[in-house]
Amino acid sequence: MGRIKRKQGLAEGVVAPEIMQQARRSLQTDKVKPAAKKCFVCGSPVAPNSAEGLCWVCRRLKISAWQEVEQQISAQE
Repeated sequence: MGRIKRKQGLAEGVVAPEIMQQARRSLQTDKVKPAAKKCFVCGSPVAPNSAEGLCWVCRRLKISAWQEVEQQISAQE
């Protein structure tokens, strides 16, 4: 029986080089995560919807304090 001749480069040519590069780049960006911002009051991670740089607890306390002040002002009038 004769030997079966394999095509050279078949294993290398299964996935296009552009796709391999794209996959490598996406893995690199997944590994590098930006440092999470910290709440400037307590140091916890900042809430995603916070423009003030507050965690969700400190943000909620701030909103509650504003509501309390508004109620006191309206009661005095």
